[in-house]
Amino acid sequence: MLLDLLVHFLVGTVGFMKIGLRGYGVWQVGALTTPAMAAEIEQLGYSGLWLGGPGVDLAGIDELLAATESLVVGSSIVNVWSGDPAVLARSYQRVASRFPGRFVLGIGVGHREQSAGYERPMDAVRRFLDVLDAGGVPVSGRVLAALGPRMLRLAAERAGGVVPYLVPPSHTRVARETVGSAGFVAPEQKVMVDSDVVRGLEAARGRVRNPYLGLVNYVSNLRRLGYSEEDLAGSDRLIGDLVAVGDVSAVAARLGEHRAAGADHVVVQVITEKYQTHPGLPGVRLQVYDDEVMGVYRELAEGLF
Repeated sequence: MLLDLLVHFLVGTVGFMKIGLRGYGVWQVGALTTPAMAAEIEQLGYSGLWLGGPGVDLAGIDELLAATESLVVGSSIVNVWSGDPAVLARSYQRVASRFPGRFVLGIGVGHREQSAGYERPMDAVRRFLDVLDAGGVPVSGRVLAALGPRMLRLAAERAGGVVPYLVPPSHTRVARETVGSAGFVAPEQKVMVDSDVVRGLEAARGRVRNPYLGLVNYVSNLRRLGYSEEDLAGSDRLIGDLVAVGDVSAVAARLGEHRAAGADHVVVQVITEKYQTHPGLPGVRLQVYDDEVMGVYRELAEGLF
């Protein structure tokens, strides 16, 4: 019993240690990210690379870390419905032992519309975290994709911080207030660098409407933030808040708004007009990571670093 209490105390204490990521990172689909991309992203000055969609085996992450020197890689996210958390805990230990301090485990509940077996998400995350605790995954090494108040409070109690996705700076302020000064806050911000704002907004609208405005978790969060039903149909106001559209200086200013609202680290997701359809989710559009995207990374780096 005494040993159990000591372990519980140590795990809880570690949760108050701030994750050491600052500045800006990049979000990409994990399956489409290569070691060469990771190496260039690091060379440009981005401190983090966040991967969408890794499984519980964390396949491919070792290779990305091996190709870089100090870049921190994070999962954004591992879906709790995607596999056995005990396997994930062992995978975390594999990566963390090889690359200490360079991997952050992001987990989340995904979406009812896309996840088989989805039910009682808060209970599911708690059970998942219990298994991660038993597998030795430290509180400080994991973050939650928290949007609503209950999940934000859970993150404050049982994770090192939060990685909210599809949020404006107003949500970053809420996240910071909820997790407190000790919690790590790293919102994702989509950007489209285009000096023609009207054209950029129209292109961004298609990427936001499908699939995001058809997913209850995101729509509910946007309602909480004060967006109207008209906005949720894809208004310029909403699209402009969820996708920073404009030249490099305008995009950099938006990223700075997240920092001013309390973000420790801002995760940049570059979108262009090029995309491919997700093989397993026909309504989901995946960014094509080509020279155009890398060019945007370079332009932004000049404005940010």
